[in-house]
Amino acid sequence: MKVLIATKNQGKIEGAKRALEHYFKDIEIKGIPVGSNVPDQPVNKEIYDGAKNRVRNLKKYAKENNISADLFLGIESGINDLLGRWMITNIAVIEDNGDFESYGTSASFPVPYSIVQKVIDTNLSEVMDMIFEEDKERHNHGGGIQLLTHDKVSRIDLTEEAFIMALTKYINGEKWRD
Repeated sequence: MKVLIATKNQGKIEGAKRALEHYFKDIEIKGIPVGSNVPDQPVNKEIYDGAKNRVRNLKKYAKENNISADLFLGIESGINDLLGRWMITNIAVIEDNGDFESYGTSASFPVPYSIVQKVIDTNLSEVMDMIFEEDKERHNHGGGIQLLTHDKVSRIDLTEEAFIMALTKYINGEKWRD
C-alpha cells in the first residue's frame, strides 16, 4: 500500500506508519511537506481544517507531480476549549483516491489557563521552550508531550493513536460509514 503523508517530520511519519501497520501489510509511506492554510497555532476548528487542508494540498501536489498513492494523510496539532477546558489535541485526516474521508483524534492534554493566551499568540513549542528551557531534541523526536509525561508518551504515540482512530471508517467498511 502506497501512502503519502503531508509532513517531513519523522516522528509523525513513524506514528502514521505504526497505525497503518496494525491493519495493512507492505506499507510504503512518503512524507511531503505541504501547507495547512491555518495559523501556526491552530485554535478549535482550525485544527481539523489544517489537517484537511494538508490532505487537499497533498493530493493537489501528487496530481501535479504524477505521484500515485492509495491513501493521503494529514495531521494537525492545536489548542482547543471545545469541552470547556483548554487542551492540546492532534487531529488526523485520511482520504483515499476519491473523496472518502475519515478523521480521528489523539488523547488530549491540559494547558494551564495562565499560558493559554501565550500559546495562542505564538505556539505551544515556543511557550514550552520558555517554561522548560529550549530543547532542540524535543522538537525532532518525542515532542513536548514526552517532556510533560516524563518519557511515558511521545509525539509518535499521539500520532499513531490519532491515525488509528481515523482508520476506523476504513477498517470497518460500510458498517461504520455515513
